[in-house]
Amino acid sequence: GEIEAQLLHAAELREAAVLAREDVPGEKRLVAYVVPREGAEVSAAQQRAELEQRLPDYMVPSAFVVMKAFPLTPSGKLDRKALPAPDYGLLADRRYEAPVGVTETAIAEVWSALFGIERVGRHDQFFELGGHSLLVVSMIEHLRHRGVQVDAKTVFMKPVLAELAAAIINEERTGDERPRAFTTPQNLIPDLPADAPSSSDNNVEAVYL
Repeated sequence: GEIEAQLLHAAELREAAVLAREDVPGEKRLVAYVVPREGAEVSAAQQRAELEQRLPDYMVPSAFVVMKAFPLTPSGKLDRKALPAPDYGLLADRRYEAPVGVTETAIAEVWSALFGIERVGRHDQFFELGGHSLLVVSMIEHLRHRGVQVDAKTVFMKPVLAELAAAIINEERTGDERPRAFTTPQNLIPDLPADAPSSSDNNVEAVYL
């Protein structure tokens, strides 16, 4: 509902609907359906760019379908079950550039397996390819088996492949730095004289500093 409301901020849109589709078992993807106003021209790239300014990456639909009109039920309501499946082959529309280095290559191979995409580039974005919170967990586990450590927060903050790899490499370098040695401060409590009563004496009161 929040995504639909943000879509309708665009003056060129008359209607908008967002579904979490599972066209491939176990892979849910956000898909936006929009109906433009009469005479208006709408592009998926434009709608995605506008949403990216107002919503976190994981709430931006991975696919956009422009329709002339929405299918309706006999009662006149939106028939969500009749909305068509998008062409997922058109999801990865960013300029392709091959992954660079071991970490980028590992991430690209994991994404390729998760999304069923033959070619993943270093400028591709996790959520645009169809990623969601459950796939983040799966991706982290697959990368761990390859010796690459990353947490979910980093994935959400750096969803572009090259940026995610850079964050992982930086974290690895920072983690290798040993903490500075701790120096015990000088003891400022004076030593007790040899004939001072011990704490076992009944008439001595304990003093806590």
